[in-house]
Amino acid sequence: MSEHQIVLNVNGTSHTIEVEARTLLCDALRDGVGLLGTHAACEQGVCGSCTVLLDGTSVRSCLMFAVQGQGAELTTIEGVGSVDALHPVQEALSRHHGLQCGFCTAGVVMAGIELLAEHRSLTRHDIEVALSGNLCRCTGYVGIVDALEELAHRHASEGVSS
Repeated sequence: MSEHQIVLNVNGTSHTIEVEARTLLCDALRDGVGLLGTHAACEQGVCGSCTVLLDGTSVRSCLMFAVQGQGAELTTIEGVGSVDALHPVQEALSRHHGLQCGFCTAGVVMAGIELLAEHRSLTRHDIEVALSGNLCRCTGYVGIVDALEELAHRHASEGVSS
């Protein structure tokens, strides 16, 4: 297989890496860039664990080739908060016990960020439907939905952006 040199703009930093044409974006992020927060679980786009933002839109990085990410702004879980300054979605998930094993958390956070950025008003049902593509085997979803519902209400009433 031939290698291709590509530049991925990830979390505000450009990374030049060598990939095969068939290299998946999730694998390039983990193996080429060294960011391990994006998880590859089902590798069929079903579970949502590999969700990243591509120019602000959530995508399943296990369904994209790395070369398709060239020229776009990619945001991974490593780019949305830090240990000292969590993103509001991360804070809300912690507050509402929407975290357990953590495997799905990165994808849920990325999906939640996109959802809250795109909608001024959300019902609990809207949140449940939007998260239906993110599988979590530990939490039962109640804490996850509660966290996003809190942020959605705050967003709608106070104009707080997430």
